[in-house]
Amino acid sequence: MSTFNFPETNVPFVDLARQYRALRPQLMQAFDEVGESGVYIMGERLESFERKAATYCETRYALGVANGSDALFLVMKALQIGRGDEVITCPNSFIATAWAIVATGARPVFVDVGADMNMDPAWLRKAITPRTRAIIPVHITGRPAAMDEICEVAREHGLHVIEDAAQAIGARYHGKRVGSLGTAGCFSLHPLKNLGVYGDGGLITTDDEALARKISLLRNHGLRNRDACGVWGYNSRLDPLQAACAEIKLAHLDQWNTRCRAIAQHYRKALGSQVEVPVDAAHEEAVYHNFVIRSLERDALKAHLLARGVDTRIHYPIPIHMQETAIELGYGEGDFPNCERYARSMLSLPIFPELTEAEISAVIEGVVSFHSTRALVA
Repeated sequence: MSTFNFPETNVPFVDLARQYRALRPQLMQAFDEVGESGVYIMGERLESFERKAATYCETRYALGVANGSDALFLVMKALQIGRGDEVITCPNSFIATAWAIVATGARPVFVDVGADMNMDPAWLRKAITPRTRAIIPVHITGRPAAMDEICEVAREHGLHVIEDAAQAIGARYHGKRVGSLGTAGCFSLHPLKNLGVYGDGGLITTDDEALARKISLLRNHGLRNRDACGVWGYNSRLDPLQAACAEIKLAHLDQWNTRCRAIAQHYRKALGSQVEVPVDAAHEEAVYHNFVIRSLERDALKAHLLARGVDTRIHYPIPIHMQETAIELGYGEGDFPNCERYARSMLSLPIFPELTEAEISAVIEGVVSFHSTRALVA
């Protein structure tokens, strides 16, 4: 019989209401201020957040857009990437990374990932063709990709590097913030992200003034002013109310990320002998949007944890190249063996700043109780 005491409380995978309750007075004040201003599209509240976001991300410019998918799309449109072009990315991301490429008219080209689940630079060179225009590394789970090697390949071939940093705001690579390492950085402000708003939202960062100007036009119908339209554009603006909420949260982001790193270290220390756990390299500072373990008996482990009241997720069980919508790209099972192997063994444990010590202990006890007599991950 098990010697573990089963917890009386359930452990949610995430609980966004906890953060809301802690910030409610500030958020209510922001709502009143925006409401009283009468400015509900664009305006000073958006510009204020953009200035602070640029400073935080260590870039010259930051532009709020409607969502993280649009952030990727608008950068590529501003770089005139489209039909006949190829953009290299990874198949183990959320579908939006590839969707944004397809939406421009370009073709997504996938390369396999390494042990950190990020783009493997060793495969990158082999994927480049005369049609390649850009590389989109994804800082998956909040862990920076190997940007030195990726940017070196890009420079050799004259390619743009567009960081998909949707899960990684605040992360550092050799001391530099993600989003400042390539041509542009693209962030999601979806409620589940480390810096999330109360609906959809996105952010683009860059040091390129000309690129920032183009994106500024494209996100707002191509308008130069209220009456003059300079280019055919889109409608992808971050609302001032969401920007005001993001600005409030930005002041807490480093503290929240530090807490997630502490939780990750707790998991790592307690579970490293039971399952495979992520281990940070000396040159990186991950923010742990997700804490992903790997187990040969992932599905059984997930069911075991759920029975004990611990909620988990799988990110992502079906790689992009194996999705029905991607059939036309010509990939098949076995093309990206690391990605596919990880998809069969990955499990995301609860990790968010408001997670309590009792909840962390319940997660650990649940994993240990299952894996103590079972095989380690391959």
